[in-house]
Amino acid sequence: MAGVLLAFARALGEFGATLMIAGSIPGRTQTLSIAIYEAVQAGDDQLSLILVLITSVTCVSILWVAGHITPAHTRRQGAK
Repeated sequence: MAGVLLAFARALGEFGATLMIAGSIPGRTQTLSIAIYEAVQAGDDQLSLILVLITSVTCVSILWVAGHITPAHTRRQGAK
């Protein structure tokens, strides 16, 4: 349970850092997390849902590829 709370706290911290440092220059730059935030704030639920789905599919795809690239003996080592 503590790991989940720490992960949530870290995610909030990273979003705050993104919001403060990376920023969003209208018409020039925008990170995906800020695009989701702005879509929610504007009440555009459809756009925010699409952006969250894109993020989720991308993350799951990266994890799947990483799991298949990692040699089998490395993955099984933790089971011993």
